[in-house]
Amino acid sequence: MEQATLVRRGADDPRLNEDELKLLAQIASGVTADVAARKLELSARTLRRRLRTICDRLDVNTPIEAVVWAARRQLI
Repeated sequence: MEQATLVRRGADDPRLNEDELKLLAQIASGVTADVAARKLELSARTLRRRLRTICDRLDVNTPIEAVVWAARRQLI
């Protein structure tokens, strides 16, 4: 028997823009933050700051949790 799930939108469903999803996809691919920054033409500091912003918005503690959040929603 399948379990029905309630999907709520709003504050519990933060939206990520295309650049943020690209950043998470780079992290998901297993590259280091420095390599991801170079590929995205960002400084390593900017990349870390953007990751922290994404984590804060998604209410997760680590970039890996943010990657899992996006992957479960099939965004990356």
